[in-house]
Amino acid sequence: MLKIRSGIGYDLHRIEAGSGLYIGGIRVSDTLRFVAHSDGDLLIHALIDSLLGAIGEKDIGEHFPDTDEQYKNIKSTILLERIAALLKEKNVEIMNIDSVIIAERPKISPFKDKIRDNIAAILGIPREDFNVKAKTKEGGVNSTNSDSDSVGRGEAMECYCVAMVRCKR
Repeated sequence: MLKIRSGIGYDLHRIEAGSGLYIGGIRVSDTLRFVAHSDGDLLIHALIDSLLGAIGEKDIGEHFPDTDEQYKNIKSTILLERIAALLKEKNVEIMNIDSVIIAERPKISPFKDKIRDNIAAILGIPREDFNVKAKTKEGGVNSTNSDSDSVGRGEAMECYCVAMVRCKR
């Protein structure tokens, strides 16, 4: 039986001065970093949650808890490789993935092609089956709650991701 399923993922991390910020496994800043237990790659974290959701699995925090020291500062690409292996084990084929990164800084557009190539290679899918878009909140000008707009102020980034998979059971 063939079953088509979808999953959604979301992640948000604060950013601060640091020695490297990675999105989709690609270094997009040498002067910023995510505040996180792992490397904080919010695109990969949202992507993992969307894939886990599509196959009815528990979320990223249950697979890779931030209370476990083995995941301290781990590269998120390693976590994604483990999820790709899980999908293969469960005989799940990725149909397509769409993602949106919301950030004031750093600008993502110059890195989108490299991010697409890297994620597609890790997952073993054609490049056209993974899409990434970048948006801003225009400095938070439309926010009525200043506490909730750390993204608009450039203090954080967020990402949404939707995955469509084909389960062969």
